[in-house]
Amino acid sequence: MKTFKGSLTMKRSSFHLSLSFPAHSFPTTSIYPFIDPSPHFSAQTFASKVVLVTGASRGIGASIAQHFSRAGASLALVARNEDKLGAVKAEIEATVPGARVLTFVVDVRDTAQVSKAVADTVKHFGRLDVLVANAGVMRPLGTRFASVDPIAWWDTLEINLRGVFNFVHFAIPHLQKSGGYVVAISSVGSQVRVPTESDYSISKQAVNRLVEFVPIEYPGVKAFAVHPGNVPTDMALGSGAPVSFDTGPELAAATVLHLAAGKADWLNGRFVSSLWDLGEVESKYKAAILEKNALVHKLLLP
Repeated sequence: MKTFKGSLTMKRSSFHLSLSFPAHSFPTTSIYPFIDPSPHFSAQTFASKVVLVTGASRGIGASIAQHFSRAGASLALVARNEDKLGAVKAEIEATVPGARVLTFVVDVRDTAQVSKAVADTVKHFGRLDVLVANAGVMRPLGTRFASVDPIAWWDTLEINLRGVFNFVHFAIPHLQKSGGYVVAISSVGSQVRVPTESDYSISKQAVNRLVEFVPIEYPGVKAFAVHPGNVPTDMALGSGAPVSFDTGPELAAATVLHLAAGKADWLNGRFVSSLWDLGEVESKYKAAILEKNALVHKLLLP
């Protein structure tokens, strides 16, 4: 059963992204056949690959780490909470016999800590193939930006944008060698203007633009900005964001696995929603997306 509520439509001569959400309040996890991770699990697609995941101690990041491990990858997991990070590692090792997992307690804003985590990962495993920049924060909504603590407002950008940039910066030389992938977890919030959400929206829109620059400046590296769906994570539940939750973290994890396996390189440098059926996007809209250079930030007349 499909539960994908994002849609793609053509209108006049412009390519339009239409975003809509279901009315139900509880997530439904439906991984559709086009991105089914089972073949990657059985074939051990990532057996020779090394994947670094930030924000890996819970929620979406933990699910992404578990999916890559089941597909054979060696993992470097990054988060700020050592106990929760250890619990995710233990769960992966219990689920995947012989799993290879490193953990790093890192503040993604700290350039020195980030540099060391990337360097230690490559030193231990010998390479880096995929960076999943998932770590992020969302301040509780309800206060307009001129009334909010300016340090708290800017801290959202420090974590959501600088944190992504730091890891991309230090990972790029290794990803160039491996012909690897950057997957930055973005949000539909980058595409809409929700009152009192300016810091989060701006940070995620900037992440999208950073992703666009990766293949422009480093053509051998593929990059995607991925909306994971509205997942009921601790961060989302604590924000008071006016959305209905439409999926669990497994759909995002399967989407990221699909992208990092080279199954949709034609979307390189673009925004992708986990709520889209990527098979339908490819069969019906690929030509239009490429012709119009769509799914990137630009100014258009209607």
